[in-house]
Amino acid sequence: LAFARIENHYFVNGGFFEVEDQLLRDAHRIADIPGVIVHGRYDVVCPMANAWDLHKAWPKAELVVTPASGHSAFEAENTDALLAATEKFAAA
Repeated sequence: LAFARIENHYFVNGGFFEVEDQLLRDAHRIADIPGVIVHGRYDVVCPMANAWDLHKAWPKAELVVTPASGHSAFEAENTDALLAATEKFAAA
């Protein structure tokens, strides 16, 4: 229930973006910060094109496509990719 309430709060507030394309428009602000974008191949909530566009606009970001996963961070493949990214940054 807590997760649903938080998720709903973000949806109701438009993800707290001022405009729909704010993340891409302002990607230059994080251009020098390394990051990892994890995206499930079968994600029907967020199109793959969004992850690809962000990856192209954010030069220091690595795009990891999980081939058998969808949208949820709780899918094993996505969880593994997120943990690997976290461990990579923790080791740096």
